[in-house]
Formats: sequence, C-alpha cells, structure tokens
Amino acid sequence: MAVNMQGEPEEGSRLPAGPPRLGRGTDLAVIAKAKDLSSYILTVTEKSPKRFRFTLTSRLQNSALDIVENLYLANEVFVNGSEESKNRRLELQHKAMTSLKLLCYIAQLSMEQKAILYKQYELITRQAYDCQNMLGAWIKSDRKRFSSR
Repeated sequence: MAVNMQGEPEEGSRLPAGPPRLGRGTDLAVIAKAKDLSSYILTVTEKSPKRFRFTLTSRLQNSALDIVENLYLANEVFVNGSEESKNRRLELQHKAMTSLKLLCYIAQLSMEQKAILYKQYELITRQAYDCQNMLGAWIKSDRKRFSSR
C-alpha cells in the first residue's frame, strides 16, 4: 500500500485487511445488550473511589465480563440433539443468569457504599433486568425446542 507524506493512503491504494471485527449486528440481542451493560459498567467504575478499586469495582467489572463470556460460550455450543450439548448450553445460560443476579446485588452494594451514584445503579439494574428477561426468553425457547426433538 502506498502512503503519502502525511501517512495517509494514496488515492487508489487499498488498506490491508485487518483482523475480523465482531459487530453488534451479528450478535444475539441478549449478547449485544450484555455488551452494552459491560461497557457502561467499565465506564462508570473508572471514576469510582480508589478505596473500592480492588473490591466492589473489580467485582462489578468481572461479573459484567463473565456474563458476556458465558453468553458467547452458550451461543457457540452446537446443539446436535445429544443430551450433553443441550445440557452444556443450558448450563452456560444459567451461569450467565446467576452472574446477572449477582451483578445486581454488587451494584446495589456499590451504591449503598457510595462507590457508584444512585442514577448509575438504576441504569445498571435496568440494563441487567433487560438482559435477564431476554436470557430467560432464550432459555425458554431452547427448552421448548429441545423437548420437541
């Protein structure tokens, strides 16, 4: 690729293909919502008091990332009709649901200890409840689909 003096690609030259990017358009709605939640938590906790950095702040951040991880893992399980694959997907979905509930508790505790503001707590719990509802619908849909096989 040819580059001009300003470091910009010259006209007609092509940019090299970079690593594939995961777009929100290709994710399940619940994964996209969980990504938004984790992004918000990472932004909010950036400004938390230092005394909470290694307790409440890191727990909130880790819980949010665990939720996204478990949702991705559940979505990647190829359900081929075997009980093992069905159970593995449901197990990961339930882990994500438990992490969502725990995240709500940690957010409440963070708000009570003044590690985050009340408005931030409200937004976190609202987004978490949206994720819980969407995840619950996904679990219900999978159970219905698996029982008909």
